[in-house]
Amino acid sequence: MTTATAIVAGHGIAFRRSLHLPNPPGKPSFSVARPHAHNRLLVPATPSPRPCRSISSESPTAAEADTAEEPAEENEEDDVDPLAEVCYLDPDADAEGIREWEVDFCSRPILDARGKKVWELVVCDATLSLQFTRFFPNTSINSVTLRDALASVASSLGVPLPDRARFFRSQMQIIISRACNDLGVKAVPSRRCVSLLLWLEERYETVYSRHPGFQKGTKPLLTLDNPFATNLPDNLFGDKWAFVQLPFDDVREEVELLERRYAFGAGLDLDLLGFELDETTLVPGVAVESSRAKPLAAWMNGLEICSMEVDTGRANLILSAGVSTRYVYAGYQKSAATTQEAEAWEAAKKACGGLHFLAIQENLNSDSCVGFWLLLDLPPPPV
Repeated sequence: MTTATAIVAGHGIAFRRSLHLPNPPGKPSFSVARPHAHNRLLVPATPSPRPCRSISSESPTAAEADTAEEPAEENEEDDVDPLAEVCYLDPDADAEGIREWEVDFCSRPILDARGKKVWELVVCDATLSLQFTRFFPNTSINSVTLRDALASVASSLGVPLPDRARFFRSQMQIIISRACNDLGVKAVPSRRCVSLLLWLEERYETVYSRHPGFQKGTKPLLTLDNPFATNLPDNLFGDKWAFVQLPFDDVREEVELLERRYAFGAGLDLDLLGFELDETTLVPGVAVESSRAKPLAAWMNGLEICSMEVDTGRANLILSAGVSTRYVYAGYQKSAATTQEAEAWEAAKKACGGLHFLAIQENLNSDSCVGFWLLLDLPPPPV
């Protein structure tokens, strides 16, 4: 038995022998390295009762203390006017520096005086320093209406139009793309609209459900796609991959150093998202080795990677990107041991509130990464 040592973002993690994968003819050998059993022991993480998906590894006593403080927060929510529209810019924010927006344009579970569903435009940036909402009747849903509304976001708040606008509903791609193109903004289909998705979840509780026209039990008009996974393009194949783990404190460090250390990758605002895990909590991830790591990382960088998951039934690792793209990233020889390992990796994600990562390296023995993506499993929004 041979042992390889993979160093993910400067931290050594030992793995057992690689298992050869059943690649299609002509594909490079892509293998999974198995971690030692002690590396799979995770610090339990208990979700905090705080709103907006705050994830914590606090003790039950501390969690109860947070619960006791909730009435004050609820009183603040009572002050929210469900009929009011939002037009806000953080006075401390660098308006010129907000170059990316997150956009949703869809119906809400609210009926107007005509008994028709109300539509809403919601715009924010990744830090929620910029927030804008506007309701529309269902008779004015087109790219021209959206173009003018997006232009009014910039004029109302005194900010420049962004370089890019992310959106997560594939059904709205034509309307959003046309509106953005007219404004010289690049429309980016992506589920990496994390701040927007969490804000919509919050608005459902604090705004929509309190609106006089709210229709309880109404299903979203435009649901998120979850298509079957397709074959991975040739240029995205690596040579080896491994399930790995990284302490939460080191994950924070990697995110902070992301722009300076790597040319490729993406982080998340862990403070904004409410992650309060213990610094020693092990965050699961996938490390990929490639002899052409830089080109691979460059190609991956254009995919808007949002999450990875294991299909234990088919013994596959699935990569989700964009708004409706799912690839069979790799396969492995199915056995009781590999199934147990895959299930442990998924359990680790759940314990960390869905947080995980992808790291691309030139060699699993390397002390650095060519690309690093922090990923997050999120449920679909309630609207």
